[in-house]
Amino acid sequence: MFVIRSLIPILVICTGFGVCFGESPAQTLELQSQKQKTLNVLFIGNSYTARHNLALVVKTMAEAADPNLTFDSTSVIYGGRTLSDHWRLGTQNFIRINSLTRAEEQSTIQSLELLTKNPKDRYAGAALRRHRTLLEELGDKKPAWDVVVLQSYRDDVEGENSLYVQFAPKFAELAKAQGARVILYETTPTTQNAEPLVAKPAAKKVIEKAQAIAALADRIDAQVAPMSLVGLRCQLERPDLTLRFVNDAHLNQTMAYMTACTLYSALFKRSPEGLPINSVTDIRFFNDKDRTKDRDGKPIKKVFSDKDRTDLQRIAWQSYTEFNKLRLSKSLETP
Repeated sequence: MFVIRSLIPILVICTGFGVCFGESPAQTLELQSQKQKTLNVLFIGNSYTARHNLALVVKTMAEAADPNLTFDSTSVIYGGRTLSDHWRLGTQNFIRINSLTRAEEQSTIQSLELLTKNPKDRYAGAALRRHRTLLEELGDKKPAWDVVVLQSYRDDVEGENSLYVQFAPKFAELAKAQGARVILYETTPTTQNAEPLVAKPAAKKVIEKAQAIAALADRIDAQVAPMSLVGLRCQLERPDLTLRFVNDAHLNQTMAYMTACTLYSALFKRSPEGLPINSVTDIRFFNDKDRTKDRDGKPIKKVFSDKDRTDLQRIAWQSYTEFNKLRLSKSLETP
């Protein structure tokens, strides 16, 4: 059981928390081998992974930190869907692509063909096309996954009864059987602010959800990108910043940047502080027409000032290290 104490003083006062948890990118480069290496990462999620080409932002950060690294990513995305939907649509087959038999994939295709008969099953057709392509490629040997990223989305708010808590272990078991590490990418659509804050954000529900994610991560031995805690710390330290669009419920470029920084932290267990990447570009346009503007009519590519870039990298790293220290101590704090 987790012990509940007070989080707000820690988040507000201990702004230097955890800086020594790992090395900076510059320090890491000095220790890295000169051998070229590749990291194969599978992202499973919905538009919270697709927006802003999130995997590409993480790739850019990873390769900027290590010139000897090639970051190869594949994403399986169904808009608005959760891990339970992904399981129904056969996404688990992509994790075990190198052990998957033709008979198993043909069975999945037959199941999807039945699902397409239901006009309300929005993504069955897209999944069927994806799996037919997968069947054609089964003869081609694919590199093993090094990391599988499992995104949550409104399915992680009911504690131990959450669908995310039920289905993440199913995917994680398959990933680990293939020798891959698992990262839980926890999204927080209900706590992202569209306007600058004038009062302190509520922390209790954020901490309660983080407790459940921490327990899940301990159970399946996963790293976590705890975006609810990252968002909360940002709201406390930089209430002038917004984390979602006004005209679109998705994370905006600022939250996407912190998400990429946090995923980088979880991937490499080191700080993103000092990375030169300073921009994020969205993939959805103003009125679905003007490709130069985002959904709020602002430039679709947001370039962060040095101060904002530094603050966002620091907030991501401090939140990530705080979450891990709280996991170790089995206590999470709330007001």
